[in-house]
Amino acid sequence: MADDFDIGRIDDVIHGRVRLGIMAILSGVETADFATLKTRLQATDGNLSVHLRKLEEAGFVAVTKRFVGRKPLTEAAMTPDGRKAFVAYLDAMAGLVSPR
Repeated sequence: MADDFDIGRIDDVIHGRVRLGIMAILSGVETADFATLKTRLQATDGNLSVHLRKLEEAGFVAVTKRFVGRKPLTEAAMTPDGRKAFVAYLDAMAGLVSPR
């Protein structure tokens, strides 16, 4: 175990499985709709909503709701702060496993 290990560098907002999945998906696309996130993450509507709200409250994700025709469409996009936090999270995780 490295002496410089700092568990505090791991962002608790991102660290949860579903939230990490949301961030990973959004890191590679401009936006993702709710149905796509739900399917890819195998989450329920309620579970996904809670995790999106947590990321939105942290300023990591922007959620927009609109209508396409008469159907509601909820989309999520990673914010610039979210991208910085995600990169920092990945760096912290890499630091746990890479040799020093």
